[in-house]
Amino acid sequence: MSAGLMHGAANTVSPAGARRGTVVVTTVASDSHTWNLVFLQLLIEELGYEVINLGPCVPDQVLIDACRETAPDLVVISSVNGHGHQDGLRVIDALRACGELASTPVVIGGKLGVAGHQSDAAIGELMSAGFDAVFDDSSSTTREFSRFVGTLSPAARPLERTEVVA
Repeated sequence: MSAGLMHGAANTVSPAGARRGTVVVTTVASDSHTWNLVFLQLLIEELGYEVINLGPCVPDQVLIDACRETAPDLVVISSVNGHGHQDGLRVIDALRACGELASTPVVIGGKLGVAGHQSDAAIGELMSAGFDAVFDDSSSTTREFSRFVGTLSPAARPLERTEVVA
């Protein structure tokens, strides 16, 4: 799915015609799964955000460039292949090393290790590396993720409408 596809749906518009902000959704570079990204996009749009879905197998530099260009209110990294922990450490280092992205909220979730459930130490390592939240596949619910997204300060930017021609 390309960046810019499926921007803010009509049911995510507040009465004042503003969206809460922009969220970039992506996988780690080694993950080719897309269904998790589509699910996350729909969930986040229901929460009132515009979503830029970068799709699967996103190289670190492509993610950084997209975030520099869009200045998102949140970056959501999802993994299904079990390499989220390993790849996530590399990605968060690159994002935090970029001055303008150093304080952007970044979360990671899904199947973060090939064995499934991550230990408290593994989750702590991801948090210490710079993630604002970790949503391990075996221990997190969409309710916890939605609660986290709800704590973000609304950007209250005017909604940009896109027209899709079939």
